Amino acid sequence: MAEDLYQLLGVSRGASEAEIKKAYRKLARKYHPDVNPGNKAAEEKFKQVSAAFEVLSTPEKRTLYDEFGEDAAKMGYDPKKAEAFRAYRDAASRGGAGFGSSGGAPDMEGFDVGDLFGELFRNRRGGGSAGGMEEIFGREEPEGPSRGEDLHAQVRISLREAVTGSERSLSITRPGRCKKCKGSGHFGKPEICPRCKGTGKIRQGRGPLSMTSTCPTCGGTGKVAPACDLCGGTGRVEETARVTVKIPAGVHTGSQVRVAGQGAAGFQGGSPGDLFLEVQVEPHPLVRREGDDLYVPLPVTVPEAMLGAQVRAPTFTGEVTLTVPPHSQSGRKLRLKGQGVPALRGNGRGDLYFELRILVPEKTTGEAKAAAETLARAYQHDVRADLRL
Repeated sequence: MAEDLYQLLGVSRGASEAEIKKAYRKLARKYHPDVNPGNKAAEEKFKQVSAAFEVLSTPEKRTLYDEFGEDAAKMGYDPKKAEAFRAYRDAASRGGAGFGSSGGAPDMEGFDVGDLFGELFRNRRGGGSAGGMEEIFGREEPEGPSRGEDLHAQVRISLREAVTGSERSLSITRPGRCKKCKGSGHFGKPEICPRCKGTGKIRQGRGPLSMTSTCPTCGGTGKVAPACDLCGGTGRVEETARVTVKIPAGVHTGSQVRVAGQGAAGFQGGSPGDLFLEVQVEPHPLVRREGDDLYVPLPVTVPEAMLGAQVRAPTFTGEVTLTVPPHSQSGRKLRLKGQGVPALRGNGRGDLYFELRILVPEKTTGEAKAAAETLARAYQHDVRADLRL
């Protein structure tokens, strides 16, 4: 059985969205490949927690996972397939009632439940399954169209790109759609399907819960062409493709950007998988990020700190004018509301803080020395009197 996604993130099943996000960020930092170079176990753990977060942070997927567990992924988190699965489960709980005297599975507005079971049990070997269906319908590896695998890659971006958003053009090698057979896996004159003997239907299971479903080999047509000699009948050949990806503003290290349909091509005409980019935000030499807030050191002169001043300061979107209040001390923060990092989910953005750093002149002239001595007499108490360790 697959590990429970809530256990992977170390949260309870009733955890809030904020708790799930906090747990994921902590684990992503701990297991990120850049923090654990060459550690395959940490890399695999990072992929697992990222996949768990992708499900549990999406309300629709989380609802289906809570109901069906690991089988929700095999349904592709498809509400229509979930509805059909519920119908089957309810019928099975009544001793098979509802399947009809012919033994066929019920249709949900034209949806073939046999196709659903094919997806649920594809690649499943050994172990139990919901409602004992694997024992009822056997463990045969179904033929026919199936979805391609999801692919994962990493992308590094600057902090500026994380704040403003960016675009990347990536070269990826993946199983692609065979051009000769157009992904079907078959090429040539159609012949009688060897699996269903031309009927377009196959019977699965035994006893009262046996069912008739569409033949996955011929798709119900009763005929199938010979296997394509270029792809060996899979409908896929290796290709190198150029993919342009938009990275949204607000991403952080550990964020995943999903590019729908850019994963591996499906088998025998099945839908392609998705591409997931794991984002690594490079540290900035000056700017510090804390959540969605940014902190920038701002050098000021002694006169500017004492007397107050209007100074220019850079941001990722252009220069701004700041007012330095009189008698400012080093470490004082000047806040620009809403000028930080955009929220990745929802509205709003963080704040930008400029932290004052008072700089003295680099060279001491006679005039500067006299001014400093005059300034020293202006202090009314020992500035280190309250310093305690």
